[in-house]
Amino acid sequence: MANVDVPQTRKAFVPLENNPEVMSHLVHQLGLPPTIGFTDVFSIDEPDLLAFVPRPSHALLLVFPVSKSYETSRETEDAALAHYTGSGPNEPVTWFKQTIRNACGLIGLLHAVSNGESKKHIISGSDLDILLRDAEKLEPVQRADLLYESKALESAHADAARLGDTAAPEAADDVDLHFVAFVKGTDGTLWELDGRRKGPLARGVLG
Repeated sequence: MANVDVPQTRKAFVPLENNPEVMSHLVHQLGLPPTIGFTDVFSIDEPDLLAFVPRPSHALLLVFPVSKSYETSRETEDAALAHYTGSGPNEPVTWFKQTIRNACGLIGLLHAVSNGESKKHIISGSDLDILLRDAEKLEPVQRADLLYESKALESAHADAARLGDTAAPEAADDVDLHFVAFVKGTDGTLWELDGRRKGPLARGVLG
């Protein structure tokens, strides 16, 4: 479902496979150390399954099939919201608007590693470090343009998209899966970060 809000005239990326090895490879290419990576989470409410999740965990990257009921709920919530215009170092989270077709996996991944504790581990001088420093001072439209024009990001994504256990779809294909990140902001709030939405969504204060 990565293309529904992005014009067909915009460039498209090959969709990323929902695979922790693929995701980890991409963030390591961009600028996170090998000590930070992704793992499968098979449940968020069953203690026996949660016990397999490494600690500490800094973000949750959720992938799900987009349904009509989800779209109705999303549109209803968004109708009451203004477009986010935040920028600068005092933002509780860094949010990116998706303007590249089939890039929801990449946007979700960026949201997961650009916020909270993960951000503290980014290697100084890496592509990701430079990208986030450039993005911080920009408003969302300009941030989206920065991602769109980033050759380093496009190259790293293309490399990761060739990995995985299944044959990758074509870049122009429509897919019905979507990625959303949940992170803890600097304000102690749980934020839902989705490049399809009007901005970051506060989901409650974390203990």
